[in-house]
Amino acid sequence: MSPTNSHNLPEIFRPEDSRWASRAAKRGEVRKLARGLYTSNLQEPAEQLVRRRWYDVSALYFPGAVIVDRSAVLAGPADDGSLFLDIGSRPINPRPVALPGLTLRPRNGPGPIEGDVQFIGLRMSGQARTALENLRSSRARTGVSRTLRREEIEQWLDRIARARGMSALNELRDRAREIAPALGAERQFEQLDRLIGALLGTRDAPLRTATARARRAGLGYDADRLALLETLRAELATQAFAIRPEPPDPERLFAFFEGYFSNWIEGTVFEVREAEQIVFEGHIPTQRPADAHDVQGTFEAITDARLRASPPTNADELEEYLRTAHRLVMGGHPEAAPGQYKEQSNRAGMTVFVRPELVRGTLREGFALLDTLQAGLARAIFAMFLVAEVHPFTDGNGRVARLLMNAELSLYAQCRIMIPLPYRDEYLTALRALSQNANPTPLWRVIDRAQRWASLMPWAGHDHVLELMNLTNALITPEAASAGNLHLLDPV
Repeated sequence: MSPTNSHNLPEIFRPEDSRWASRAAKRGEVRKLARGLYTSNLQEPAEQLVRRRWYDVSALYFPGAVIVDRSAVLAGPADDGSLFLDIGSRPINPRPVALPGLTLRPRNGPGPIEGDVQFIGLRMSGQARTALENLRSSRARTGVSRTLRREEIEQWLDRIARARGMSALNELRDRAREIAPALGAERQFEQLDRLIGALLGTRDAPLRTATARARRAGLGYDADRLALLETLRAELATQAFAIRPEPPDPERLFAFFEGYFSNWIEGTVFEVREAEQIVFEGHIPTQRPADAHDVQGTFEAITDARLRASPPTNADELEEYLRTAHRLVMGGHPEAAPGQYKEQSNRAGMTVFVRPELVRGTLREGFALLDTLQAGLARAIFAMFLVAEVHPFTDGNGRVARLLMNAELSLYAQCRIMIPLPYRDEYLTALRALSQNANPTPLWRVIDRAQRWASLMPWAGHDHVLELMNLTNALITPEAASAGNLHLLDPV
């Protein structure tokens, strides 16, 4: 490459005319990165630039090569900059290419095969090929090893199952069986067959990681969710929350509004008077019987002695608590399978919740983290988020999560939590901040503020409570609050 105008050059290139490139570099028009490799980017540090454009650099040196072995699992270079490539049968025993921030490590192989995918001037090894080739042993003279360790392979296969379901492992195995002869990997296929069989619970083969053993036992868990839960647990463990006593509730008005607001968050909206007629007078509107049952069922669950102040003390009790609460809350929705875990994945916006086959295991592993927290608000917040993030049921998860949160507080006669209407969006935004961005701070701040508000309210005298609800803006919708620049105020 020897263009007359250096402004037309790509960011990284290998010149056809080395003398032209050398002169252009001396004039400061281009910069030399390595022997035969130049850039028109004169500012960015060489290591950062080469690492950022690793796919272009690789295609310049080995056009059409296949990204293989460890690099196919990582979909790019390893931490030490190593990128493993299959460049076909020629040249024989190719040498590594050391560049700033990147070391290309080519090897001989069959080159592209069916199932490999196009990848910006290169190809990416298909998953079946990746599995077979990573089961070959390798030893690194320098840098990271070419292939994964057995523990890493188990973790990679578990991630595939978490993302696409257990059927994806069967599909991968079937495809590996087809291509093994072309790769000379029949022995590796036998290993893969045993490994996937063990993960599926159909073969009695040893597994090295706790995640894989849990999956075989039918209690597989979502390791990414557990990492997120640990982030929350660590944050909560450092906080010194106020201890706010549970206020008297002689007319069960606290319990009523706790349920009223909890349903409102989920879109079950009634006027306060309508909801009071449902809860206290048993009046079921003929046009909305299922929604009325949500209001009535949530109130019953809140006031149920089995659930109110008896949170679970072990993982078995956790599952029983959740199923019992769900049956009460969602009894008017047979399509939601009250008391039964979901059979299909569910999502809310950008958040895809835990896959059905990982629900029990993730709940149980999450409970082990919960058990490390002190009683009170820290434990209550964690319990709520555990259920909300796993989302074990088809519907009703938020209400069940808040029931468990408040049971943790009632056990120690601490003030329960409700989310008044203008606070709904802040609460949901805080949940998303943790779920999507691993930021736990907004959630505990929102919950702490909501508990403070509830603890300051006097809950005796129906008309007086309603008056204070209006004075504190607790019954103003988020949309109206935003339009009028109104906020939830403390009761006076």
